[in-house]
Amino acid sequence: MMKNALGGLVYSTEHGKMCPDCSQPIDDCICKKAPRPVGDGVVRVSRETKGRKGKGVTLIKGVPLDDDELAVLAKQLRTRCGSGGTVKDGVIEVQGDHCDVVLEFLKPKGWVVKRAGG
Repeated sequence: MMKNALGGLVYSTEHGKMCPDCSQPIDDCICKKAPRPVGDGVVRVSRETKGRKGKGVTLIKGVPLDDDELAVLAKQLRTRCGSGGTVKDGVIEVQGDHCDVVLEFLKPKGWVVKRAGG
């Protein structure tokens, strides 16, 4: 049998777990990292409750930063709003309705910031 027919290398004593698709170490896997779609240059701030059992979150979409810088900005926003939150797929989520605070925080950064939704 051929090695590729079995799915490839799964574990290496040198690198640990290996991705079966691209044969790279899991930390360096390139097949799972989908590039973030390029937006229109507008940062949109909205409030959403759908799928959260009535709890509102403030969503910030379209921020033109890479993942590391996005995590730093999310930390600054959570501190400024005094609440929790996370970053998922390039979207910053801050717990609670903090649209006005987020808008005022982001405008001096030089981006076009708009309120989306109602």
